[in-house]
Amino acid sequence: MFSLSAFISYVVVSCITPGPNNIMSMSNAAKYGYRKSVKFCFGVATGFLLILLCSILCNMFLYHYIPRIEQIMTVFGSIYILWLAWAVYRDKPKEEKKRKIDLDTTAFSTAIVLQFVNPKGLLYGLTVISNFVFPYYQSAGVLAAVLAFNWVVVAISCNCWALFGSVFRNFFDRYRKILNAVMALLLVYCALSLYL
Repeated sequence: MFSLSAFISYVVVSCITPGPNNIMSMSNAAKYGYRKSVKFCFGVATGFLLILLCSILCNMFLYHYIPRIEQIMTVFGSIYILWLAWAVYRDKPKEEKKRKIDLDTTAFSTAIVLQFVNPKGLLYGLTVISNFVFPYYQSAGVLAAVLAFNWVVVAISCNCWALFGSVFRNFFDRYRKILNAVMALLLVYCALSLYL
């Protein structure tokens, strides 16, 4: 049975937690100011939308030609979500590595391209569609609503990280264990809800 609360929890927790997109948004805002980082944030959301579209097409193919794949994808999806919960719980601050490639990190196109090499985003796209949406809904309207909702959440998340980068950094450093535990428990709930 579809659980809207589990779906929303998974989307929000996955999008708001520290990851390459959010850290880069925060870093861009700290270096170049919020205004210059906005196009990167919207590029991230647009790239994410493309990842989700690819995931929808992949799932359509798999569900159409291999109907039993749903059970397998549910198992792997829940395992991935539990692993993500563990990773969030154990998360520790990492120092930024110096980049060897000189590229415009604030560019809209850079943000889109980065989504296709972002493992968190790729796994998220496959997980959210194959576990929370496709087993229950496959209509164009619902899929469009899911895409729009994800675009908005990702855009808001990146913009929040950019706008409040230094505040979030201090807040996460101060309350990291508590916040990570809460987010990890929400992800465990998401994984368990796949079987309810």
